[in-house]
Amino acid sequence: MKKLTYLFVIAAIATMVLGSCNELGKSNNGAEGDSLYADSTVVDTTVYGRCGEGSAMSSVELITDAGDTLRYILLDDEDNPADVQGGLLAGDRLAVIGQEINGELVATRVINLTTLIGKWTSLDKNFEILEGGEVKSNVKTESQPWIAWKILNGQLLLNTDTFTINQLGADSLYIENNDGIFVYKRAE
Repeated sequence: MKKLTYLFVIAAIATMVLGSCNELGKSNNGAEGDSLYADSTVVDTTVYGRCGEGSAMSSVELITDAGDTLRYILLDDEDNPADVQGGLLAGDRLAVIGQEINGELVATRVINLTTLIGKWTSLDKNFEILEGGEVKSNVKTESQPWIAWKILNGQLLLNTDTFTINQLGADSLYIENNDGIFVYKRAE
């Protein structure tokens, strides 16, 4: 009987240990894969969706991932225009950071994720930003290659590195953090 009790206790402990190990790779919201990011407890206020055909120079129509259609004003006044990176093309995937002011949605930052996706190169880096949050490094000798990306509150996170996108165009990407400004060109 003692042997059976010991086996039961060992099995119960093993189940608890395996269960807690399983939870290590999950963030507070239960999503797997966020363990690379510096602080996965930060709430992302970004709204994701597709650029609608009703977008213009002063507004963006966003068809959200939930299927809602939102219209954001891009220019709240002449002195404070919205920061639009990567352009606005109907059907492109966008990340919009904004707020409600006087009952209207005002975009403070728009990042065209379709433009961001692709191969980028510089003197020391050669990588590809893929859909789904993956980054593929094309430099085999790189000591700490970027392997994951996401947009969090208007910032680009590459692994645990946080960058501001200063310029995103069809053939150029300028990102900045505390270490400086990094310039990449589109690779073919």
